[in-house]
Amino acid sequence: MRRINSLYGRNGILKRVFEKPAKQSHAFLASRSFSTEGGYGGESQQNSSSSRVKIFDRELKRRDRAAWLSRNKNDTFVDAVAENLLDRLEDCKKSFPSALCLGGSLGPVKRLLRDRGGIEKLIMMDTSHDMIKSCRDAQDDNSIDTSYLVGDEEFLPIKESSVDLIISSLGLHWTNDLPGSMIQCKLALKPDGLFLAAILGGETLKELRIACTLAHMEREGGISPRLSPLAQVRDAGNLLTRAGFSLPGVDVDEYVVKYKSALDLIEHLRAMGETNALLQRNKATTAAIYDSMFATEDGTIPATFQVIYMTGWKEHSSHPQAKRRGSATVSFTDIHKQFGGQS
Repeated sequence: MRRINSLYGRNGILKRVFEKPAKQSHAFLASRSFSTEGGYGGESQQNSSSSRVKIFDRELKRRDRAAWLSRNKNDTFVDAVAENLLDRLEDCKKSFPSALCLGGSLGPVKRLLRDRGGIEKLIMMDTSHDMIKSCRDAQDDNSIDTSYLVGDEEFLPIKESSVDLIISSLGLHWTNDLPGSMIQCKLALKPDGLFLAAILGGETLKELRIACTLAHMEREGGISPRLSPLAQVRDAGNLLTRAGFSLPGVDVDEYVVKYKSALDLIEHLRAMGETNALLQRNKATTAAIYDSMFATEDGTIPATFQVIYMTGWKEHSSHPQAKRRGSATVSFTDIHKQFGGQS
C-alpha cells in the first residue's frame, strides 16, 4: 500500500501554464469499430449503441475532461499511478516504435514517458477536443514524433495491427463496454504488441461509499447509486483473457491520500475528472458524515484509491506455449510418491 502524504486543499496544488504554439496534428484512417454487443461496425454501430445499457454518461464525462483544464493542476496521485504504469516498460527488453496513449492521464503520461520503451511515434487520444489541444500545446520533449487525435475508446478509430504499444492510465474504467474496448485495443496492436492499463478498482473510495450509504438511508430511507461501479481485482484477469490477450498479468496497489476535509476530497475528484458520471446521479451531501467517521487525530481524513494494473500481449510465435494435453512424461502420482512424504 502506498501512502501519499501531501495534503490536497482547494488552493494547495500548483498550476502549470503552457505558452508553446500549437503543433500541426496528423490525420489517421479510422478502422472498423468493435463492440461486444454488435461485432464490427461503423456509424451504424454508434447509432445503435443507444439500445445498449448505458452505465456512464459519456457526454458528461467529456465535459468533465474539458472542465479539468480550468484547474490544470499537478496531481501527486495521478503522477504516481502514471509513473508506476510506465515503469513496467523498463522491464521489457524489446522496444515499441509506435504507441497509442488513450485518454485519462494524457499529460502525466506524456511528461513522465521520457525515453522508456524506445517509442519513436506516439498518438495521444482523448474524447475531449479541449484536452487534446491542451496536451498538444504543452511544453514537452520533442524527441518523440507526437500526433493528436480526438476519439472514443468505445469506438477506437485506429487501424488494426498498426501500433506496438497501447497505454491507458486511469481512463478505461469510465467505458460502458470495457470488454469491447479491450478487444479493440487488442485488434489495434501488432503481433507481440503490449497493452498497459491502470484502472480504479472496486475498493476505491470505500470510505466515501460508506458515508454516502449512511447519508442516503438517514435522509431518504433507502439506497440508490452514489458512486460509479468499478471492476474488482478478480475481474481484471478475466477481462484480459476474454479480450484475447496472451501472457495476462494483473497486480494491485492501494494509495491512501490525506485531505483536509471531505469537501477537499470532492474538489480533488472534480479536478481529476472523476466525479460521478452515473445517469442516476444525485446531490446528497455526505461531507459531515465522512468527517465524523473517518477523521484522524491530525484533523485530516483519508481516502483509499485502489489501482488495478493490467498487462497483456498480442499473440506471437515467440511467446511460451502450453504443451499439448497428454504429452507429459511424468505422472503426478509418481511425483507425490517421491516427494509427498517429505516435510
